[in-house]
Amino acid sequence: MSRRTNYSSGSPWEPVVGYSRAVRAGNVVEVSGTTSVENGKVMYAGDAYLQTKHILSIIETALSALGAKMEDVVRTRMYVTDISKWQEYGKAHGEIFSSIRPASTMVEIKRLIEPGMLIEMEVQAVIEM
Repeated sequence: MSRRTNYSSGSPWEPVVGYSRAVRAGNVVEVSGTTSVENGKVMYAGDAYLQTKHILSIIETALSALGAKMEDVVRTRMYVTDISKWQEYGKAHGEIFSSIRPASTMVEIKRLIEPGMLIEMEVQAVIEM
């Protein structure tokens, strides 16, 4: 079995719900569903582009803590509450991943935990050894 390393963002919900912001097993890093939240407050409520940019910065921090970088991302998943804003989510995603081109999914969902949240994103990265 591969060595496993958990990364915590310090969220009070991680121990309650029983998850880690990200987990590295061998050369694979999985980043949990990430929303635009800071200190328990939804950031950029109602702004799809800025929420996506903020989420990507949180994801980048988690990847870095486990020895990965955005260039190692092979898969992204976006769960959005308003698919009509796809170009805003897509613009922020493309600013980071346009040359990396990971496999990607965007799915509209009914809602997220907080009403101001428009998007939740998770990624998978594979670190070249």
